[in-house]
Amino acid sequence: MVIAIDAHKIAYMAVPKAGCSSVKRALAHIDPSVTLPPEAERDVYTWHAIYPTKRFRPQRWQAFEDDDWFRFTVVRDPVRRLMSCYVNRVVELKELHNCRKILRGRVDLPKDPDPDFFFQNLKAYREASSSIKHHALGSWLFTGPDLTRYSRVYKVEEMDELARKLTEISGQPVEMPRENKSSFKLTLDDLKPRTFAAILPHLDREYAHLSGYYDNPL
Repeated sequence: MVIAIDAHKIAYMAVPKAGCSSVKRALAHIDPSVTLPPEAERDVYTWHAIYPTKRFRPQRWQAFEDDDWFRFTVVRDPVRRLMSCYVNRVVELKELHNCRKILRGRVDLPKDPDPDFFFQNLKAYREASSSIKHHALGSWLFTGPDLTRYSRVYKVEEMDELARKLTEISGQPVEMPRENKSSFKLTLDDLKPRTFAAILPHLDREYAHLSGYYDNPL
């Protein structure tokens, strides 16, 4: 699903764990087709209910490829994005405690794995939990393989620049506060060599896809 604001000719493809909560919040405030709930009732899930994140589909994107549309996406350093999946979804939100396959004994996986166990068994966790799968999938599945189809690809480090661009296009002041920020950081140095080897193929593919934006440190 393309997140499109017809009134301003803005089209956005969201990548999970790449600032998408912050971008969706900003877009919702300038989208005249959106009716916001009272401020006291808003949280990070509000923005995802308004603009669900879906995978890239070429046939849906074609409708926005003329020069009238500002087409953009936001990407994140692959290591940081993958580590954030564990910190936010597993540790902070404890989503595996609601995983039906684990709760019903259909798969034998701990609900509170340490990072090494989680990443060494990432495939099994992705198969067990739709949320883990959604947040750990490669960014190319959300952006599409060809990043030249966008007017601009922003890195998460460039969110202030994106806010200025959206302000310019919409004529409305756009703020980009950090939404869904993790409470602590996890790095590759915190993982065992065996764990690093297990996730290396995934990270290599991610860095190849984002080679114009992030250097592969591996």
